[in-house]
Amino acid sequence: MRLFDYARASRASEAVDLVASHGEAAFIAGGTELTNLMKDGVLAPGLVVDVNDTPLSGIELRERRLRIGAMARMRQVADRPVVRERFPVISEALLASASPQVRNRATIGGNLMQRTRCGYYRDAAGPCNRRRPGSGCPAIAGQNRAHAILGGSDHCIAVHPSDLAVALCALDAVVLTLGPDGRRSIAVEDLHLLPGTTPHRETALRHGEMITGIEVPEHPVARGSRYLKLRDRSSFEFATVSVAAALTMRERVVTDIRLAFGGVAPRPWRSAEAEDALRGRPLTDATVAEAGRALVNGARPREHNAFKVELVQRALADVLSGLGGDR
Repeated sequence: MRLFDYARASRASEAVDLVASHGEAAFIAGGTELTNLMKDGVLAPGLVVDVNDTPLSGIELRERRLRIGAMARMRQVADRPVVRERFPVISEALLASASPQVRNRATIGGNLMQRTRCGYYRDAAGPCNRRRPGSGCPAIAGQNRAHAILGGSDHCIAVHPSDLAVALCALDAVVLTLGPDGRRSIAVEDLHLLPGTTPHRETALRHGEMITGIEVPEHPVARGSRYLKLRDRSSFEFATVSVAAALTMRERVVTDIRLAFGGVAPRPWRSAEAEDALRGRPLTDATVAEAGRALVNGARPREHNAFKVELVQRALADVLSGLGGDR
């Protein structure tokens, strides 16, 4: 690990000023991600700014919006009664993440800022367009079982790892930030960028901009929500595919629905096409199958990950069955 400077900030504005004034600075909170990347030689910030002392750990429902501070720990949010009862998809996504030890330490803001788990990205000795622009994407012709079938490009097919981000995307959540130019609100769906020709630009955040919190509107669909994560082992594993679904029904007809998917794209994947196939229609085998086909229309599977095309459709059917489908 390269030598670096360390600073501790007690206010978000202080942390922002420190990082913004240093070209190679990074925020650190729980440390469950950044320290691993530094040890592996993937990242080498010259300054690390500790934000654990910033007062950003609140969790409250106010004015029909759930507000979660960026410094709230994953376990705290998952266990909060208001989250379990009114936003179950968030609690389920958090409890499906990592391990109990990591959930006790990792923060909500840090979870959203995770870097891809692509093995090529994490191998500092090899090429990777995300890590070293223009060096190539070995996953395209190499081992790509864990990689994207939607939203990738000829420059990168890595997937985004956060379960929480998928759940928040399905609920139209907004990320609150503070940066050198002031405060911003960014839809979770817009926070992470598709790779295109610039896969090294992973998020919409600017240098020195810090996530301070999340706001989730209390839509009626939030109560009827569920998260399903399919993975190779039951703990401390990232999603092969995942589905976050939230819906309301009247007389077995879907009146509103939100669907987001993980493990299949470089960012949490919201599918308006799949939602449109179900909204205003009965939740039956036929309509669910139509939604699944709409979801994967345009998918671009590779040699080792073609199974995800069918798997994500089956996962969608399973989630909708649990939420009231006539299976």
